[in-house]
Amino acid sequence: MRLLPLLALLLLSAIVPGAAAERSLLLASTTSTEASGLFAHLLPRFEAATGIRVKVVAVGTGQAIALGERGDVDVLLIHHRASEEAFVARGFGLARHEIMANEYLLVGPTSDPAGIRGGRDAVAALRAIAAARAPFVSRGDESGTHKLEQELWQAAGIEPRSAGPWYREAGSGMGATLNTAAALDAYTLVDSASWAAFANKRALVALVEGDPRLRNVYAVIRVNPQRHPHVKVEEGRAFVDWLVGPEGRSAITAFRIAGRPVFVPLAPPEAEDPATGALPDGPAPAPRPAAQPRRGRWTSRRAAAAMRSASTSSSASSGGL
Repeated sequence: MRLLPLLALLLLSAIVPGAAAERSLLLASTTSTEASGLFAHLLPRFEAATGIRVKVVAVGTGQAIALGERGDVDVLLIHHRASEEAFVARGFGLARHEIMANEYLLVGPTSDPAGIRGGRDAVAALRAIAAARAPFVSRGDESGTHKLEQELWQAAGIEPRSAGPWYREAGSGMGATLNTAAALDAYTLVDSASWAAFANKRALVALVEGDPRLRNVYAVIRVNPQRHPHVKVEEGRAFVDWLVGPEGRSAITAFRIAGRPVFVPLAPPEAEDPATGALPDGPAPAPRPAAQPRRGRWTSRRAAAAMRSASTSSSASSGGL
């Protein structure tokens, strides 16, 4: 009988390494999806439906793409179309799937020294801000928000970095940028989800919205396993399929901040399987027969590496959101 405890101990030691190989994936996504509370709403539903745990690295779009290029994550959920298409065209990602949208806003002090309140032309508003030399705070972090802001300044024919001290780059995430704008009574560009979740508005108010150029589309992309064979192919496919399928779209619709919807799910791609919502983004390679305990520990190391490389940006979500 004394052998029974020993046998149980040996069985446990054999099982524990496998426990490290839980089904999981690493997702690099924007700070707005994390800080708004969307993932806290979506991911438990996905895990309950699939048994797959999603570990999120919340960074700006530029940094998320860098993580994908290095194979440090399995899936990207970001919001700058040109960057996403370039990522796929260079062979780092599989197909790009648009899943939801909201809009950007130009916000600023209630005093509105540039007189842009009520406008629906973001480019004209930026010209007015520059003409008034009114303080403007940019994220300055290569995020999707920062990239759009730079495109709007270019459309306005203005190079703000050389225009004077009224233009400041925070070099940080949306929360910290909004805090800076609130402290300086400055203008800034913000996505509507981050704005809805931001508690420290002080004298900031939404001033310009409704310009079609301010539409903010989020897309999901799986990292290409031909570039990085260690990425989680099956788990990534399951996540994308769930997001664009009826369960994912329903969960996105149900998400609210202060009782208001902040993301609108987009219609599924026409090419998806109408019965399952599965997407034809290329055949998934057959699972490799790697030892499961080693794969689990590798996932933990990848998560730690991704977190370390993104540490300066991932702290942005603590800035008042």
